[in-house]
Amino acid sequence: MYDPTIFENLKVAFENQVYDLDNVDRKIMITNRVDRMDFAIMTRDFAIQFTLADHPHVTAEIVLRASVKDLAGEILELPSKNLGCLLVVRFNKPVQNVAVQCKRIEQALNIIWETDIQLTQTVSFVYEQEASSYQNLIEVKFKSKINEEHMGDIAEFLDHVLESLEVLNDIEA
Repeated sequence: MYDPTIFENLKVAFENQVYDLDNVDRKIMITNRVDRMDFAIMTRDFAIQFTLADHPHVTAEIVLRASVKDLAGEILELPSKNLGCLLVVRFNKPVQNVAVQCKRIEQALNIIWETDIQLTQTVSFVYEQEASSYQNLIEVKFKSKINEEHMGDIAEFLDHVLESLEVLNDIEA
């Protein structure tokens, strides 16, 4: 009998709760969804991107990834204590005053997430266009893998994502 992987179970749990925030609660608007099997490196990726319903200028994207080692280890039932998925949240926000806004973003997100995260901000602009505004790709990587034991934490995790979106929308130059 088919036994879903950790990745599949987490993907469905995230997907269900995010779609409820869109369709039932009307707090967000989903703007993109990716469900990919990369045959070159044998990984599974799931990503769902959304904005707050009333603030479409800042996006959030939740990314769930399972490596070949995790997938094979689980399917072949190899003894390993560290099987699971990587979790990343990406925010995309326009910024004008890079030094000031990026510092505020860093401080705010470190307060919200509090846990063992790696925070990266990548600021970019389109070459040969007037750079009055930049795009800031903010990546929150969690250093520990997640598995089915974390299913009960998804609602609280999504609350943190929504809070982050609200804070990021409020950070001005």
